[in-house]
Amino acid sequence: MRAALLMLRQRLAFAKRSGLRLTAHAGESMGPESVWAALELGAERIGHGIAAVRDPDLLRHLRERDIPLEICITSNLVTGVVKRLEEHPVRRLYDAGVPIVLNSDDPAMFGCTLTDEYRLAARAFGFTGAELRGIAGNGFRYGFAC
Repeated sequence: MRAALLMLRQRLAFAKRSGLRLTAHAGESMGPESVWAALELGAERIGHGIAAVRDPDLLRHLRERDIPLEICITSNLVTGVVKRLEEHPVRRLYDAGVPIVLNSDDPAMFGCTLTDEYRLAARAFGFTGAELRGIAGNGFRYGFAC
């Protein structure tokens, strides 16, 4: 296990030195410790990361270091990671100041579009038009295109 982790660290360090940006899926079906581990490995963006809501220190770290979470509400429901829509932590993460980006994950598999995710965020969690515009802007701000 240690050898595999060392090899992973070396490969990620090589990728970073080569100019690649790093993202990782963490904190979806595993706890906040998986987000911490991904950050330790150099991830600059976290896919899902919803378990971060259970760790105030992690929320503060994400907010202060401006590390976004890629939130996929429908995916989290379909996979059963979140049991009921009203239990999804998207609003709590946003209100804690953690940068978020809404995503559809895999539209064909989960039967949703990005537009559906925005509508769901507005309807179920009360996101305003201004908040959703800011979240949409985050998609560009935290994209790795630059």
